[in-house]
Amino acid sequence: MGAEAGGAGGGGNPVAGKAVFARCANCHQLGPSARGGFGPQLNGIVGRKAGSTTDFHYSDALKNADFAWTEERLRAFIQSPNRTVPGNKMRFWGLGDPRQIDDLLAYLRTQR
Repeated sequence: MGAEAGGAGGGGNPVAGKAVFARCANCHQLGPSARGGFGPQLNGIVGRKAGSTTDFHYSDALKNADFAWTEERLRAFIQSPNRTVPGNKMRFWGLGDPRQIDDLLAYLRTQR
């Protein structure tokens, strides 16, 4: 399953995505008690305006980004954060496996 197969709003395995999220959990939190720490909390990230949570100090690049996190934008950011939002301060090289990205997005869709 590639990026095309997953597409916006579909595809992916949320159970497998939870395992992929373990790589993100060092910096990002999810769930009722989630808050910003080393990275912003990710509850409801799909559809949220970039750089908009109040409990995290974003880079100027994300504070000034004029977009909402669509699944396609998240997919691009997860693949290559610095190419997608130059000047952001996320220290992650990216995830290259389209299936893992599909799974991660499926899991994130379950987190409101």
